[in-house]
Order: sequence, then C-alpha cells, then structure tokens
Amino acid sequence: MQVTLDPYIIDSLMADLVGHDRQPSAFLVYLTLTRRAVSLHRPQIAMALLDIAEATGLSKRTVQSAIAHLVYRRLLAVDRASPTSVPVYTVLRPWRRGA
Repeated sequence: MQVTLDPYIIDSLMADLVGHDRQPSAFLVYLTLTRRAVSLHRPQIAMALLDIAEATGLSKRTVQSAIAHLVYRRLLAVDRASPTSVPVYTVLRPWRRGA
C-alpha cells in the first residue's frame, strides 16, 4: 500500500523536529502514527506504546518522551479512556487550516 504524505512533513517538520528540537525520535513517532492513520483514512489511531516502539525501533521510554514532545508541540493529541487503556492518538496538522 502506498501512502502519500503532506510535503510539509518532510520539507519542514523533519528539519524542525530533528535539527532544531533535536528530537529525531519525535519525528519517527509522528511519521509512524501519520502513516497508520492515513492508511486507515482517519486522523485517529489506537496504538500501544510497545507497538509504536516495535514499529520505530525505539525503546518504550524513548517513545514516551517523543509522544510528550509531540503533545507539547501540538502535533499530537492523546486520549485515554482509563490509565491502563490503549491510548488513542490524534495526528494534528497545525500547518493546515482547520486541521
């Protein structure tokens, strides 16, 4: 399956997260969640930390830090039904109007 990404993700966001913020893990997590959400044709994706870690090759702790950074940057929203439930991530695209 081929997934088309918004050019902004590669052209600007990558340099911003990797170069400026020095958070390449945040870029990998954002890219992974975006790819999964796009393939499902929805902005939200439910995914356990361990699954994100396996998909990116990062440690679970690094994924947690990356998610916290993405939430801080308002690139990701997280919703949990309970503390032990699988989080639902909403991939945000603030560079798009109404996104």
